[in-house]
Amino acid sequence: MRHLKTLIASAALSLTALGGAAFAQNSGDGQPPSQCLAIARTLPDLFPSITYASASASENPLGVSEAVTISFEGHSTYRIETPAGVAIATDFSGFYGADPLPRVVTMNRAHSTHYTLNPDPGIEYVLPGWNPNGPEPAEHHVIVDDVYVRNVTTDIRAWESGGMIPDANSIFIFEVAGLCIGHLGHLHHALTDTHYAEIGRLDILMVPVDGGLTLSHTGMAEITSRLRSSIVLPMHLRGTRITSFLEKMSAEFAIENLEGNSITVTVRDLPKRPTIMVPANLGFRG
Repeated sequence: MRHLKTLIASAALSLTALGGAAFAQNSGDGQPPSQCLAIARTLPDLFPSITYASASASENPLGVSEAVTISFEGHSTYRIETPAGVAIATDFSGFYGADPLPRVVTMNRAHSTHYTLNPDPGIEYVLPGWNPNGPEPAEHHVIVDDVYVRNVTTDIRAWESGGMIPDANSIFIFEVAGLCIGHLGHLHHALTDTHYAEIGRLDILMVPVDGGLTLSHTGMAEITSRLRSSIVLPMHLRGTRITSFLEKMSAEFAIENLEGNSITVTVRDLPKRPTIMVPANLGFRG
């Protein structure tokens, strides 16, 4: 089953030539239930306080244990491959994660390495983290085979004026195979309790670690600690500036340097201790 898409014909940021692929935006009417929110809300002592426990296999209401593969492609692009074979590329600019072509891409507009004005017409679902068609926040509730994609908007800096542009970034959440996977996008500010409530439980978190273009390492460490995902995947590295982030997290999180750039995971084999897994080529592709 696939959620109905509304095609965006006009766009802000001078989106005048989109090629054959259309930006997809959803009204949110009749949105499917979120297991990540449902499980989080059954834990009143933890939600939205300092930690969010990931569900064990026995807490998985669907009883699903198929594997999901997540691969670091470059910059802020991770490729998610679901058990049904749906490929998703995050913060897609057309440069990373385009071969083979994904069925779903998400984008953010902080700068041009996080979106493209000309997505390949073969991409079925192009989900911008901002609303190209008006002042209302982007709202996505998309089902593609075995994955449910939704978003929570945040603000971004207006680089010229020094102010903030409301709802111009999205934290995208992918619910698949009993896992709740979140990508923070180009996050520029601390999250509120409302944001945490809208996000829900995250088993796997993709977090920018540049230490300045997004949030400082201190600010990003606070968010990562509060979400307390079982697996944290860094991205958006600036130079070699990941050491201070890892130092801030090492008391709570194990640190694992991957031999490659991919992990394959099921809800049943999430690590018992929250773990930051650093792709081998993070420093060469960021």
